[in-house]
Amino acid sequence: MSLEFLWYIPNQNDPGHRGDDVVAGHNGLETLTGHALALEEHGWAGALIGTGWGRPDTFTVATALAARTTTFQPLIAARPGYWHPARFASAAATLDHLTGGRVLVNVVSGKDDLAAYGDSEGDQAHRYARTKEFLRIVRRLWTEEDVTFHGEHFQVTGSTVEPRPVAKDGRRHPRLYFGGASEAAERVAATDADVQLFWGEPLDGVAERIDRLKTLSARLGRELPPLEFGLRITTFVRDTTEQAWTDAEAKVARMSQDGTFRDPNRHPAVGQQRLLDLTARGDVLDDNLYTAPGRYGGGGAGTTWLVGSPQDVAKSLRRYQELGITHFVLSDTPYLPEIERQGTRLLPLLRD
Repeated sequence: MSLEFLWYIPNQNDPGHRGDDVVAGHNGLETLTGHALALEEHGWAGALIGTGWGRPDTFTVATALAARTTTFQPLIAARPGYWHPARFASAAATLDHLTGGRVLVNVVSGKDDLAAYGDSEGDQAHRYARTKEFLRIVRRLWTEEDVTFHGEHFQVTGSTVEPRPVAKDGRRHPRLYFGGASEAAERVAATDADVQLFWGEPLDGVAERIDRLKTLSARLGRELPPLEFGLRITTFVRDTTEQAWTDAEAKVARMSQDGTFRDPNRHPAVGQQRLLDLTARGDVLDDNLYTAPGRYGGGGAGTTWLVGSPQDVAKSLRRYQELGITHFVLSDTPYLPEIERQGTRLLPLLRD
């Protein structure tokens, strides 16, 4: 199975996300297009674009960047409740049609300021039951005509999406990524996602979750092709091992003094708590998984970092690949210079 390497484009209202360079027009079209074009130039397939109330609208940003690029694949984060599944299926299919099949989708069920856009939800079981319906309706609308679905949370009757998503080379529709570490989330991934994304856990934790999801897929009677697995993590790369650790420790020291590194979208979800709990096992796990950043900021991919030379980090990522990871979403700040550094120094090692 081929490997996929994506980056992350900051989709933030405020500048300086996770220590990024503060520049004029940080979330303007020219700046963001510069990131997308740099990704094309330096060998990345595309980038995750985050979502959440209080950020620029993710789908709008993705559409604008897709229009200004030729190969860039936006991994568009979307929330059930912010989107009705039929409206999202139509919008994503249209963009996929216009771009020749470049759309990727990351369905997000985590906490958000739901009341701000008129949404509401119950407990965790309710949230993931709704997500399951969302995934099923979207997939059916992309692959079937005259779809009728009457669920607890969403309904469509006699619905057909036009234009259709691009179907080519075994691809029937945009790939559906999904995250979540709770039992309820894993049951949804096991039956209805295409790719389960993990945060930067140690190898033993990722191996355990892959085994559990494969077993769960079989037990729940998954009807789709086998679930694939991805890793979303910060990769802190310097020319040498020594320089990488010197710079990483200095950055964590700055984080301890500077509250701007703390992610405003950080919520105590099960997966996030798993990362925060890693500090009890030590500051460095496996060979070079640095857990100390989680004490002072980040959240999600900023909680743990793989630190080292290009060779060190490539070796660690290959070990995740050996477990079954085939989709990688990497990043570090400042985002734009790191697109070039890691694209020219790290990616060639991973593709060898």
